[in-house]
Amino acid sequence: MTRSGPPSPKLGFYLTPDHACGYLDDRVARTVFVDPDALPDAPTQTALAAAGFRRSGRFLYRPACRACHACVPVRLPVAEFTPDRGQRRTLAANRGVVVVPVPLARDEEHTALYARYQASRHPDGAMLARSPDEFLEFFASGFSDTWLYEMREDRRLLGVMVVDRLRDALSAVYTFFEPELERRSLGTFAVLWQVAEAKRLGLRWLYLGYWIEECRKMAYKDRFRPLERFSDGVWHRAG
Repeated sequence: MTRSGPPSPKLGFYLTPDHACGYLDDRVARTVFVDPDALPDAPTQTALAAAGFRRSGRFLYRPACRACHACVPVRLPVAEFTPDRGQRRTLAANRGVVVVPVPLARDEEHTALYARYQASRHPDGAMLARSPDEFLEFFASGFSDTWLYEMREDRRLLGVMVVDRLRDALSAVYTFFEPELERRSLGTFAVLWQVAEAKRLGLRWLYLGYWIEECRKMAYKDRFRPLERFSDGVWHRAG
């Protein structure tokens, strides 16, 4: 790996070699990421999110591909968001769901649900966690204020949201749910709940990760409006 010029003197940044894109089969990707031995504080992680970085485990990263700009960081200004008709139907269909915040910790129930979700959605097993320790490796960082929000109905665990709390925003790290309940649109419900939670906490944004128009699994994010997209160092309101 070669070192890339850091925008901040306090952190080291690295640039990966070219590698196969995890989202678009015909693309080659590169990634810039923060030195994984660093422990960014809350203001630094907040600034990195505003610069288009995401977190996965202990890695804070952003695409830096040579000729492709398909991965677009997106966020919602929560005070301006109003659910559309389909999203209101999702809320109604899940009105019996209770959301319970729990700290990120080893949990067999979470790991089992995550394994079922991955086996259904990503059968290649690239992110399959076979134990609570492996589960934590995917989501814990050692520096972020990370919480799990359980979605339960009649005590049954339906899904889990992994969320980072930043200074001015929530960042949706990952959501997984019972694959047999796909028609309940629990992924959409999770975003709607996080919008409401960010509003309740008096925060400005909900970061939704990367929107990729050509990737069906990512394209759903464009249904949340008004969506802001990050390009050329500036956040723009989507048309």
